Amino acid sequence: MMKSLLCVLACVASSASFAEPPKVQGGMIVDDEGMTLYMFDKDTTSGASACTGGCTSLWPAALANSYDKASGEWGLIAAAEGKHQWTYKGHPLYRFSGDKGAGQKNGDGFRGVWHIARPS
Repeated sequence: MMKSLLCVLACVASSASFAEPPKVQGGMIVDDEGMTLYMFDKDTTSGASACTGGCTSLWPAALANSYDKASGEWGLIAAAEGKHQWTYKGHPLYRFSGDKGAGQKNGDGFRGVWHIARPS
């Protein structure tokens, strides 16, 4: 019985997907899966995202898990449905729905106001 319980616990623990805070990779900021993250030039109000309504379907927020904590240059702001969005030096971070694989940068320069998030 004890062996079965330990096996179940080990299997559950190994299959759980724990997201990590964004990181710098290849000179840009990416999520835990290596997907490029972006900044929006219209984000000018501290602690708030200017990407609302239909914008969010094309540019979903880079959401944190409930257990994530702000640390150093990585912060969190309130997002939809009680969730939190990652920030870098106070700038909200987003994914681009047109990026389908790690390292893609299809959103860079979009409409002149979306740019790859880079460390500064």
